[in-house]
Amino acid sequence: MDVKVKLLGRSWLTFIIFLLMIILQGKLWVDPEGYPKTLDLRLAAKTQLKENKSLSERNQLLEAEIYDLKHGKDAADERARRNLGMIGKNEIFYMVVPRNNNKN
Repeated sequence: MDVKVKLLGRSWLTFIIFLLMIILQGKLWVDPEGYPKTLDLRLAAKTQLKENKSLSERNQLLEAEIYDLKHGKDAADERARRNLGMIGKNEIFYMVVPRNNNKN
């Protein structure tokens, strides 16, 4: 009789543990805060990594340009010519104006 009581106690314990496992698995797969949220977070992380990579490349280009502007006179001259239309001391500026073909 004593052995049957021990076995019966173990089977109830096993059943309760099995039932808890099923409930927790159900929450994991069905609950919106479970596995679907994990998939969404993984997708968001991949997207963020791609954006970080492109921003990192842009930052490297900007750092190279800043270094060039700080340490080289040629870069500052080129930027002044391109953006501000400046001319150097020993340079001659020629402006070519297209011919107007409209006869009024």
